Amino acid sequence: MRKNGFIQILTSFILLLGICHQLQAQSPGEAIVPTDNPKGWLIKTKTSAYQLTVTATGALKPGYYGSKTQAGLGKKNPAWTEAIDEVPVRGGLPFKTPALEVVFADNARDAELEYVSGEVTNVDGRPTLKIVQKDKIYPLQVTSYIRILAEYDVLEKWMSVKNTGAKGNITVENLASGNIVLPADEYTLTHLSGKDLFEFQLQEVPLSPGLKAIQNRGFKSNMNPPWFQVRPQSSAKETAGPTWFGSLHYSGNWQIAFDKAFEGPLQIVGGMYFWDTAWQLKPGTSLESPKLTVGYTDGGATVATQNMAAYVRNEVLPAAHRNDLRPVIYNTWEATYYSITEQKAMELLQIAKDLGVELFTIDDGWFRGRTDGRSQSGLGNWDVDKNKFPNGLSPVIKATHDAGMKFGLWIEPENVNPNSDLVKQHPNWIFQYPGRKGNEFRKILNLANEDVYQHLLKTFTTLLSENEIDFIKWDQNNALSEPGWPDAPVAMQREVRIRHIANVYRLVEQLRKRFPKVLFESCSSGGGRVDLGMLSRMDQTWLSDNTDPLDRLYIQYGYLHAMPANSMVSWVTSTNRHQPIPVDYRFDVSMTGVLGIGNDISKWTPAEREVAKSKIALYKTIRPVVQQGVLYPLVSPYEHNRCALQYNSTDNKRSVLFCYNLGGYLAGSQFIDRGSKTLKLQGLNPQQKYNLKRAGDDKDKGTAYTGSELMDIGIAWPLKDANKSQIFVIDAL
Repeated sequence: MRKNGFIQILTSFILLLGICHQLQAQSPGEAIVPTDNPKGWLIKTKTSAYQLTVTATGALKPGYYGSKTQAGLGKKNPAWTEAIDEVPVRGGLPFKTPALEVVFADNARDAELEYVSGEVTNVDGRPTLKIVQKDKIYPLQVTSYIRILAEYDVLEKWMSVKNTGAKGNITVENLASGNIVLPADEYTLTHLSGKDLFEFQLQEVPLSPGLKAIQNRGFKSNMNPPWFQVRPQSSAKETAGPTWFGSLHYSGNWQIAFDKAFEGPLQIVGGMYFWDTAWQLKPGTSLESPKLTVGYTDGGATVATQNMAAYVRNEVLPAAHRNDLRPVIYNTWEATYYSITEQKAMELLQIAKDLGVELFTIDDGWFRGRTDGRSQSGLGNWDVDKNKFPNGLSPVIKATHDAGMKFGLWIEPENVNPNSDLVKQHPNWIFQYPGRKGNEFRKILNLANEDVYQHLLKTFTTLLSENEIDFIKWDQNNALSEPGWPDAPVAMQREVRIRHIANVYRLVEQLRKRFPKVLFESCSSGGGRVDLGMLSRMDQTWLSDNTDPLDRLYIQYGYLHAMPANSMVSWVTSTNRHQPIPVDYRFDVSMTGVLGIGNDISKWTPAEREVAKSKIALYKTIRPVVQQGVLYPLVSPYEHNRCALQYNSTDNKRSVLFCYNLGGYLAGSQFIDRGSKTLKLQGLNPQQKYNLKRAGDDKDKGTAYTGSELMDIGIAWPLKDANKSQIFVIDAL
């Protein structure tokens, strides 16, 4: 007993030392340093510094933001920031993009802020600078926050506005999350764009003088997620040079604006987009913006991508499953579409078990009245269709669990068909304008209405309580139109977009709280909700309804610049948008993220099933490195007719290399290689010896190289023909 007691005391002491060390490492005083000349603060991360100053007239100004090795840091506020405040408002000279626009009760439409106080505090275990300003005349208080996540070279910025008066509303017409100001230079912007079935296409454009904005106005971001990188054109390299990057935590209407002055600075402003929106700030009430994450690195686009991925993986994704390896998924959609039945589900789950699948998911079509996507009834009736599942879902769930797999289910909570029972009973629960017809097949429920929120919370609490469900695929296939709310007071009706998204978030949060073991996936027609707002509440995401493997190489290459691989679900299917592709190539493409299968596996040949078994077994061995490792995008399909991705374990003891040839330039399978014949790896230990071998090939014993040989000399590009792929595993010896 004495020995055990001593061990317990020693263990407790070691844990206490660890906690103290962690607290010391995250000390606000180390990350946020007050300065006297000029008055303000210097915010430091691993490699960056951000300067804020308070002028003699009480204005809060952003100063230097860049490498913390820069000479003269904290000594002088750069002249190019004088025209722009830390919280730029509508008021004074109009030569900036405002982050805050208000109308006061007397109809005055400009604001003028002055500094009140600043303090270093702690928000969720991280040092945070909290600064309070107020309007010089009107009862408006503005509180801005900068939270520091030093190891990722990341800052989180957000704001709160409050009406401190006793009477009279303040109308908020714009409330962004924050802005940064970069020195006068010529910049290149990298962002993502696209359309349904062709999302996450990398775009690089010069930022010429003027205003460029990327934005979303439909509650769906298939056309562009809220992410960016900015680099000086003189040093716009993938692996070196100054790079600013950022992303927004919001799933509603948003905007990121890039305002470049002629021979002047670049202002970047991001946050909610108040298009068709206004908020009545009543006396004593506040409105808070979502977070804008911004970062800086000297390491070029590659390090910016790695920092963002690590930040999202370790800090943004929900804590409950943050460190869990994502399971191999089977989804019934392309096998049955809306015709899923108990008998067909039983057949598919047994085949999925034999292949090595870990999560069996029933997609659309399981609920009452759901026969096709064009029907005007069904969606919204979240009880099981007894014609398809006469005994409910329980027999399939039990069989799935008995087979050693988890069970998942597709839902689309926010949408309804016009002739569903729900709309018949509550016709005022949908977004609508009197006399406007709108979408004939699907309507969006107005979650700004508290009755709608409570109904959905009760409905899906019942579904999850009565069925042992391990996984939810949460879809939302509508862009918002007709955002009318006739039942609300007139002054509140233009708040509907903000209130709706707030209750979508609230619904997910409450269901997660009630069912903490359930894994959640965001879908939304594929890439319609890929943002940090939804990914802080969902464990992974479905990034496109396009599952053609050649298209997916482009889609996934773009996605991985903004998000980590353990959030990226990729299915193996039979879709061919270009030409037939062998099943092994399809698996190799899908194995760079969270592996899934969406085929009708009952129609696979014995040979195809054997390929699937071996690929799934291989994936399970490399999954920790793929899902939790450090990505190096080696060869871009946007620049070559091939692609290469390298994932390194965080300790550099294992690396996984994916190589792909795309289609040939000439007819048939002839492949003309127009890139380098050599592939150089990255991020390895130069002195370490590694064994490089073809993954899944028991006959290949591998070849030994030093890390420096693999990085400085490289290996010959290993593929010769079109539509061929190869995975390599590189292990430290």
